[in-house]
Amino acid sequence: MFVIINAINILFRIYSYVILARIFISWLPVDRTNPIIRLIYQITEPVLAPFRIILPLGGMGIDLSPIIVFFLLNLLRTSLIRLIVSLVY
Repeated sequence: MFVIINAINILFRIYSYVILARIFISWLPVDRTNPIIRLIYQITEPVLAPFRIILPLGGMGIDLSPIIVFFLLNLLRTSLIRLIVSLVY
């Protein structure tokens, strides 16, 4: 059981780091055709795009979708772990 919980924690942490990398990339003048940059966008866009539709950028052009996704990822991670623990015990 601990292996599964650790795997869930690691996967969610890695995905959070990828989203964080995308946030930093958006602040820097980088080549968007770089394969690593494209991979980061391909991994994160399916999760971030629906929240961008729901939450418009606002007057200042600030994208709040990563904040919502961080919150929901944490909620999902916690729920999965609690579900696994409840099924075992």
